[in-house]
Amino acid sequence: MKSPLIEELITAFRVLPGVGPKSAQRMAYHLLERNKKGGQQLATVLHRAVEEIGNCILCRTLTEQETCSICASNSRRASELCIVESPSDISVIEQSGIFTGKYFVLMGHLSPIDGIGPEQLGLDLLEKRLAIETIEEVILATNPTVEGEATAHYIQQMARAHSIKVSRLAQGIPLGGELEYLDSGTLSQAFLARNLMDF
Repeated sequence: MKSPLIEELITAFRVLPGVGPKSAQRMAYHLLERNKKGGQQLATVLHRAVEEIGNCILCRTLTEQETCSICASNSRRASELCIVESPSDISVIEQSGIFTGKYFVLMGHLSPIDGIGPEQLGLDLLEKRLAIETIEEVILATNPTVEGEATAHYIQQMARAHSIKVSRLAQGIPLGGELEYLDSGTLSQAFLARNLMDF
């Protein structure tokens, strides 16, 4: 019979996405048997992160500061605003080094069934930015799901009301991908988003 505290630790690990009962148990026993020092460090850093990390007042990404480093940077192009669903999306885009504008993080997508409407996504704050700032283009980088598309459409209407150009990240065949391995949804999107070639 497990101790109540071990059971509590296993249950605590299960709050992480993709961690089931077996994985949680393996993590708990690993820390307790082989890496107590690592467990203490994890507990300390996790406690600090939960206490000290909040949202940027401009873009809503996660940061310890009132304004994140991207929003505070004068070298970023304030005329381009990329809309993403989560802070992890910013990390992926930043790793590519292709985008030099600023961001707005929704922290989700529209989902009336789950009670997530425009208010929960901070779209009132986005509306203010579109009205006040000199934004020339809004780049929609929401996920290609039904909810992501509905969210993108909603934001597109907001931006158009302010006469701001709206673009959507291209979707379809990945670089190096082969047609025979693509699902029908990806292939359909690739056909719909095809571009004319200049000769």
